[in-house]
Amino acid sequence: MDIIAIGWILIVIGVLMLLIEAFNPGFFIAVPGTTLIIIGIISLLFPELFDTSLIIVIGIIVALLSAGISVMIYSRIATDSRSPFTASKDSLIGKTGIATKEISADSISGKVTIENVDWSATTQGRSIPAGKKVKVIHSEGVHVTVEEI
Repeated sequence: MDIIAIGWILIVIGVLMLLIEAFNPGFFIAVPGTTLIIIGIISLLFPELFDTSLIIVIGIIVALLSAGISVMIYSRIATDSRSPFTASKDSLIGKTGIATKEISADSISGKVTIENVDWSATTQGRSIPAGKKVKVIHSEGVHVTVEEI
């Protein structure tokens, strides 16, 4: 197979990889796709390079540049740059929130929103209807014990 045909095959495979990445982000096949397109274009413009070992160096440089540029592009278009929410057991005690689903003493099926994060909730006293303001008095795992304020 001659170098021109190989160049076109590389370009087509690279474009297909970019299309797959566009419709299924996260595979990170944009880097090899971009690399294949660039090497395909180089093979069309300079077919004599494929007769030397210089094409290996060019391929490595193109791959590294593609990776760097792709990472830079992904970091700029990322939708949410905030750190994920973390909370320790004791960090919730004393915080206030709103009951979003009725909270009862006999189950953790109640729901409360504290600082825009939903938690399963229970209470030690009487039931707390949705919409009431509550304060965390105990925290264990992924659920909290609250009291109405």
